[in-house]
Amino acid sequence: MSYVVTKTKAINGKYHRFLGRHSPRFYILYTIFMKGLQMLWADAKKARRIKTNMWKHNIKFHQLPYREMEHLRQFRQDVTKCLFPGIISIPPFANYLVFLLMYLFPRQLLIRHFWTPKQQTDFLDIYHAFRKQSHPEIISYLEKVIPLISDAGLRWRLTDLCTKIQRGTHPAIHDILALRECFSNHPLGMNQLQALHVKALSRAMLLTSYLPPPLLRHRLKTHTTVIHQLDKALAKLGIGQLTAQEVKSACYLRGLNSTHIGEDRCRTWLGEWLQISCSLKEAELSLLLHNVVLLSTNYLGTRR
Repeated sequence: MSYVVTKTKAINGKYHRFLGRHSPRFYILYTIFMKGLQMLWADAKKARRIKTNMWKHNIKFHQLPYREMEHLRQFRQDVTKCLFPGIISIPPFANYLVFLLMYLFPRQLLIRHFWTPKQQTDFLDIYHAFRKQSHPEIISYLEKVIPLISDAGLRWRLTDLCTKIQRGTHPAIHDILALRECFSNHPLGMNQLQALHVKALSRAMLLTSYLPPPLLRHRLKTHTTVIHQLDKALAKLGIGQLTAQEVKSACYLRGLNSTHIGEDRCRTWLGEWLQISCSLKEAELSLLLHNVVLLSTNYLGTRR
């Protein structure tokens, strides 16, 4: 048996060297694909282990440690993205078409495990550009509802906040938290948001906006609740315990394009986010959702 394993490894090594010499471009793609499969398989095994432990000990998602919560969230997202290529590859010989499509459209059809380092940076920039397009629209919706706010002090605070953001100023934490009452009920509570406002927020969260408003609202609620639960777990763990990559990933999930920002600055921003998030109740999660725009738009000149 050991002879077979040794022989297989030797043949595999020769094949890799052959590809490297004669088809270097294909060899790079082949290597990335094989490593991607290994990482995806490892993710699946870890997710299964976490789910098994949850079932055995009757643990809910929000009771998990931060890294396990984040792993499950990311794995679910990856599996969802893999569904479309998986479905269209079911008919006979359709898998060849799928491979071609994945080669031509890696951003749309492949998960991060199968991206080159350059693609990871480029694609994250593209996705962030998509969500940035909705930021001015969301600010304009906030301005439109200002007359509907009954409290004069809150009207002034929201007007001041929108003006600061439009002028390129990064808002202070207390400026945002002072508005929590506005976002807990009419007109900016999660259930009171207008359909177009909900669509814009969906785009800001990189969620599809091509669904009926009730479904969009439900997805936003679910997505924001998960982030809020992650924030509580992260606050318990401590930002200082995260690696540089974990910090950047956490910031990107919450609306900041962290690919071009230093680690220390990302940690500072994430600390601001957690201060706001951990101060909010479930009824005020609409403010956390809008915080994706409010807190990220002008951070360190990230506004373009």
